[in-house]
Amino acid sequence: MSADPKDTTRRNGPPKENGSKEPPKEAAADPVKDEAREPAREAAREPAREPVKETPKEPAPLRLLFISKWGLIQDLAWDVRKEGCEVRYHIMSKADREVGDGFVEKVDRWEDHKDWADVIVFDDCEFGALSDRLRKEGKAVIGGTPYTDRLEMDRDFGQEEMNAAGMTTLPRWEFDSFDGAIAFIKENPGRYVIKPSGRAQNEKVLSFVGQEDDGLDVLTMLEHYKKGWAAKIKSFQLQKYAAGVEIAVGAFFNGSDFITPVYINFEHKRMFNDEIGPQTGEMGTSGFWYGPSALFQATLLKMKEKLAGCRYTGYIDINCIVNSRGIYPLEFTCRFGYPTINLQIEGVLSKWGELLAALARGEPFNLRTKKGFQVCVVVAVPPFPFVDPDTFKKFSEDAAVIFKKPMAEGIHPCDIRLVEDDWRLAGNSGYALVVSGSGSTMDDARREAYNRVRNIIIPNMFYRTDIGERWYRDGDLLQTWGYLS
Repeated sequence: MSADPKDTTRRNGPPKENGSKEPPKEAAADPVKDEAREPAREAAREPAREPVKETPKEPAPLRLLFISKWGLIQDLAWDVRKEGCEVRYHIMSKADREVGDGFVEKVDRWEDHKDWADVIVFDDCEFGALSDRLRKEGKAVIGGTPYTDRLEMDRDFGQEEMNAAGMTTLPRWEFDSFDGAIAFIKENPGRYVIKPSGRAQNEKVLSFVGQEDDGLDVLTMLEHYKKGWAAKIKSFQLQKYAAGVEIAVGAFFNGSDFITPVYINFEHKRMFNDEIGPQTGEMGTSGFWYGPSALFQATLLKMKEKLAGCRYTGYIDINCIVNSRGIYPLEFTCRFGYPTINLQIEGVLSKWGELLAALARGEPFNLRTKKGFQVCVVVAVPPFPFVDPDTFKKFSEDAAVIFKKPMAEGIHPCDIRLVEDDWRLAGNSGYALVVSGSGSTMDDARREAYNRVRNIIIPNMFYRTDIGERWYRDGDLLQTWGYLS
């Protein structure tokens, strides 16, 4: 303790008495000064400490609720879950309730989870009114609108909207009577395509492309439909046939604008190679991501104002026939395509959860995609392409998917459930898997896809072996006509 500077006793020593020197007295302790000095003493004994930095909190994972009619969207839901998002999945069809089990969390009532979700995703058309209602409640939604539902389901309305937007369509005639259509062809012989409207168009086997220039084969089919399908086909369209390349152009839309690049793809609808056999939804698709080409500008881009006016969010494409004379749009798909979405998963580098959130919230997004080509192959079992629960139960129910060696990429579960690490067939359609591949050329993409297919064993499985082969002819024609410039 330092001395008081005014205390001369400590400085000069105590006074002398009787010639003796007394020992100095202990100075009294000053508790206030001691307490003030204590921190300094502690600091002298301990090394200096670094200031504590607070660890930034991890953002909460994105939460997505997927709602499906028939159990079509589990591959995308599974992909989003693997990115680290939280996923819940509801399937409306009782026959398909087991589809996707084990891949993502399933829920019985989606309504109980709508407030939990950051983004709600509908996988099909005819959800438009419900999607709009949820948007008005402030929900971020991927899904259609009443307007886009009608674009797809009402073929005549879709063609009228194409014309109003400035597209050139093929001559067509709408009928709600088979007798009326039969009389029309007899009076106007020619080559036509029969296209059911409404829900009947989901039955792909009912579409028929005439082969005879006089229309006699179309007359025969109409007579057959009249006897066997009159109760299901309430209205249909006869469209003038046009030769050329069939091609689809699609893009994602965020409620106000398109997200580019666009997706150019080629469907393979017939069951067997060389377009032989019954129509299916699709047996495979080839495609590539591309910038805003002449094809996009002449078709899909012309719908921008209408789509923005109804606040559509999601994927949309237009299937077309193109030839040297022009581009003829045929029909809209205002939803995810199947197996197009599986093929897009193969080709997209961005995170799907972030893309879906941006679309639903009306935000721009930098979509990163692979260069080159993608090919996907549908692997099916009986009764596909027909719906026959008895046949499925007899030949395919609960059959195991066997992988000769483990594969982490390019395998997309469709009507599949996961049971103790085994993939097993579910549902009743026989639409088992989609297998995809990528490459810098179409040949490279085909090779990767089919190498992956050959690694799979499912009892009674079948698939086409020619997906993507048409590109060499079709690609040359499209370049010659200038539609990809």
